[in-house]
Amino acid sequence: MVLIRKRSVLAGLKVHEVMRRQVIQLPPLATLAMCINRLVKNKISAVLVVDDDAPVGVVSKTDLIGAFYAGLPIETQVRDIMAGQPLCCLPDDSLESAIDRMHGMGVHRLYVVGPDSSRVIGMVAYPDIVGLLYRYCRACGNSSARGRNAGSAEVDILGLRVSEVMTPGAHSCPLQTSLAGVVEQLTALRSGALLVVDEAGIPRGVVSKSDLVLAYNHGLGIDQPAKMIMHAPVVSCDCDDLLAAALQLMLLKDVQRLFVHRHRPTQIIGVLSLSDSARFRSGSCRACISGRLIAGE
Repeated sequence: MVLIRKRSVLAGLKVHEVMRRQVIQLPPLATLAMCINRLVKNKISAVLVVDDDAPVGVVSKTDLIGAFYAGLPIETQVRDIMAGQPLCCLPDDSLESAIDRMHGMGVHRLYVVGPDSSRVIGMVAYPDIVGLLYRYCRACGNSSARGRNAGSAEVDILGLRVSEVMTPGAHSCPLQTSLAGVVEQLTALRSGALLVVDEAGIPRGVVSKSDLVLAYNHGLGIDQPAKMIMHAPVVSCDCDDLLAAALQLMLLKDVQRLFVHRHRPTQIIGVLSLSDSARFRSGSCRACISGRLIAGE
């Protein structure tokens, strides 16, 4: 019997090898305005809340848009909306187990605690993992991420395509949808962004949790239309693009997701997110996936 064994390029790595050591923190009495300013300044999606250096909660963009929806004043303290104890891991945990836990719990980050579990010493998140995957692919002699192989027959054979990793389908809302309606739809879908489409169904922009958080901070009403805060144009890639090229575009544009089109940008058929790429784990080409045939097992 011949088995095809998939190989993860992350196998054997520990959390401490990829975690970031700077963790943005706030005390429980900090205001939501302070929290938003930290998120924007540091380009992160959540802030750790600590009391006497001990982690007591997390405030994410999801929590902030919930406060926006509920009409809470921007001077509200973070302790009033923070989620409970942060999800944590240890520095010597395997990176693969951390990814499994993030996926299973539906979160985008884990905080790393020291031996006594009372102090956070780092954080591991999907952008860190995808950045590591991309660096590995750049260094691999067989990888489609290396520019010198671009356009070669070997790339065409080995290179994974976006269509093999993306999440099919993309949710949207009309231009006139209220921000309250956008929050409701994002919450129901457990999604981070929506396409904003015109009467003909043509994508005109994207409204994300980041856009909603900024609208909250700027004092916009929850009844304002999505077109007031959407960003345009839609950042997308073709479903037949190499995964390596899509990862590079996400990292260069500093975005959490790319919308995926077929042949033309107006025909959106899916979404490629950092979490999709991180959970895939096998790099950007088949050199890391199934190139090992194990006979006799």
